[in-house]
Amino acid sequence: MRTPAAKPAKMPSGTVAAKPAAPPGTVLHVVQRGQSLRSLVHIYLPQTSYMTGSELEAALRQANRDRQGYNLKAGETIIVPGVEGPLHESTVPVQPDYEVRAIYLTGVMAGSVHGLELMRRWRAAGGNAVVFDLKDSDGIVNFPFDHPLNAGAPQPPIRKLAKFVRWLHRQNLHVIGRVAIFRDERLVRQHPGLAVQSRGSGQPWRENGKLVWTDPSRPEVQEFNLALSRQAAQLGVDEIQFDYVRFPAEGDQADARFYFESHPLRAGAGPAGRSGVISDFLSKAYRELHPLKVLFSLDVFGVMAWQRPVDLAHTGQDIPAMARHCDVLSPMIYPSHFFGMDGYAAPGNAPEHFISEAMERFKKITAGTRVVLRPWLQAFAWRTSSYSPKYVEIQVMAARENGGIGFLFWNARNDYSKLFAAMPEMRKDGKYFRGDELPIRSVTRPAEEAVAVGKGAKK
Repeated sequence: MRTPAAKPAKMPSGTVAAKPAAPPGTVLHVVQRGQSLRSLVHIYLPQTSYMTGSELEAALRQANRDRQGYNLKAGETIIVPGVEGPLHESTVPVQPDYEVRAIYLTGVMAGSVHGLELMRRWRAAGGNAVVFDLKDSDGIVNFPFDHPLNAGAPQPPIRKLAKFVRWLHRQNLHVIGRVAIFRDERLVRQHPGLAVQSRGSGQPWRENGKLVWTDPSRPEVQEFNLALSRQAAQLGVDEIQFDYVRFPAEGDQADARFYFESHPLRAGAGPAGRSGVISDFLSKAYRELHPLKVLFSLDVFGVMAWQRPVDLAHTGQDIPAMARHCDVLSPMIYPSHFFGMDGYAAPGNAPEHFISEAMERFKKITAGTRVVLRPWLQAFAWRTSSYSPKYVEIQVMAARENGGIGFLFWNARNDYSKLFAAMPEMRKDGKYFRGDELPIRSVTRPAEEAVAVGKGAKK
């Protein structure tokens, strides 16, 4: 008597049969109902070595028998190339006096296709660094940051910071992450108790009608910004740059009430008042960031070089004290912003005077601190009828001749057409800058290797 053949076991409803093993550097995706090639690009881009959606889309098509169109059938298997495991990118340490030649990008621009092209152009033009917003004064954090005070934040434009930094390193660019510290519109709207408070109303204080200032002396505010900075450093950013590391300078100052007024600084923290709060915070930041091998730089008002008591009383930016707690000091010496000073009716048209004067003053008041002076320069035409490529050259030369090492150019719209036009002349003979460069890094292309694997898999 023959034994009946065993029937194959029936798979539970909804179970998908085991997929074949994915080729190295790829994953196999079983298409769900309603998914398209475009949706796969959105899902997998942060997990791959590709920087743009168009690059991943082209690779998907190539890895899947030169696939045409965007429609996919539910249940079919798609090879996704260029998928990476956990990515660790390390900082590339440089000395504080490394000659940085940088432009500024918003977080949205940095995370865009246009931003990548702009940074490639800047590198080709002779730049060797970029500054981009980790967090701007609107309070939006531009990379994934898991913190209770950042809960509910919108999806950031830079979806995987280590991957973005690795790409910049492969361009041989020094990576500077800017953090707008205490001016943070999102934080004060989401957490009003962390704002500067009004003595009169008991509500969050407003600077000229705008609700934008967190209280610089609140421990929660300080720790939030330090945690963000530590994480960025651990993901490979080479330099952490603090901006808005000050108290509000405008508005009804007498109505502003701060946490430190009823909660004195820790014992031995240095001078009391606003400058004491800032110096104590920077001392703490320096201690926490330096073991991570990043440079630590600070943006300060250019007018602070004149050491006017009213500016110090409002901002708390005691320049000699701040210089002792950072590697690089970057005064914002945009000529157009010195309105009403030194007898100039149109200071924007006097770049040589204001940059030379400011740099000389900053040199004098930071003497003995060993801080490097690397100025922010003007890349915009506001209040400046003479703005041109030559204007750019004058600024760079004036800064260099008066103690500046390197430069940072600011344009809020990220329009650097005049700067690009000036670069060929400035690169000619070392007159304008000495030309420091990072060591050339090996430019391997794992994404391209993964495409090759995908091509081989279909044979």
